[in-house]
Amino acid sequence: MIDTEERLAAFLPRLHAADWVALDTEADSLHAYPEKVCLIQISITRDDRLVDPLAGFKLDALLDALNAHELIMHGADYDLRLLEKHHKFIPSAIFDTMLASRLLGEKQFGLSALVEKFLGIKLDKGSQKADWAQRPLTPRMETYAHNDTHYLKPLADKLKSELAAKNRLAWHQESCAQLIADCTQPQIVDRETIWRIKGSYALNRAALAVLRELWEWREHEAVLANRPPYFILRHETVVDIADAAAANHPVENLLSPRMSPRRREGLAKAVKAGLALSAEKYPEILRQKFHRPSEAEFRRYRELEKIRDARAHELCIDPTLIASKATLGELARDWDKHAPELMNWQRELLK
Repeated sequence: MIDTEERLAAFLPRLHAADWVALDTEADSLHAYPEKVCLIQISITRDDRLVDPLAGFKLDALLDALNAHELIMHGADYDLRLLEKHHKFIPSAIFDTMLASRLLGEKQFGLSALVEKFLGIKLDKGSQKADWAQRPLTPRMETYAHNDTHYLKPLADKLKSELAAKNRLAWHQESCAQLIADCTQPQIVDRETIWRIKGSYALNRAALAVLRELWEWREHEAVLANRPPYFILRHETVVDIADAAAANHPVENLLSPRMSPRRREGLAKAVKAGLALSAEKYPEILRQKFHRPSEAEFRRYRELEKIRDARAHELCIDPTLIASKATLGELARDWDKHAPELMNWQRELLK
């Protein structure tokens, strides 16, 4: 485990000189709030390393070294978001093996399934939901973490050869670049919608006012306890409490008997604050805007769908890789406006 600046400094020359680099991360999103990067796994030729970002030393030199390489990753979207959010790291290039497998038409594109199919090796998946903030890691966790990057290079080589044979390597390169762009854009928090959790669409404005206060209370409690919000109170329960309170129904029966007196008091204050608002300060009910397509748009949609499905069938890939139903609807409505939003290979397949 690289857990000191000295150990990192000793590894950096090998990382700089590496012919290839595979990368993965582990976070504690199932166990803490907010989540953090708990482990960085790196593989190079004949070397697998675990880096401890919780050990308190600066990672700048490591991130600079990583940025000098194309990074082999698998299902990189979550890792990219985490690394940008917590360490402001944006890689210069990646080779995503999940994307590669999907562009080759693989139906099972999890890492374990691909390693077993292409390399004949069965991986242990037992530590997927482990608490990666714990120290020391168990031997099983270390093995799991190493395996996440150890096989990526030989897997990438096989996938790259197949992509090249099918003339889809450029598709993959463009898709990887787009993935980096999509996952590293600054996230803008919309305070008017962030608290509108699943099930809130059925609430009236008075209940929404209570829901908003409950959401803020639950967020505070989650940070205080360093536990995900659903550990404090499940979404369904939050919605049910807001609905009951707005209808002047008791909410005590909706609470767990194990909830502490302090939390009960805080929840009661949140409910009271929501109920105390005047009607003009209630949140608005957001209605989803629905565009009713004209007959011409509908015909164009069907034409595009037919083209997409035929191309996907011919290429043996998931049609949504070319365009989702929502994207087809936008293209049918205004091709000139929305076609530039597609990747080049997607646009060519729809012509």
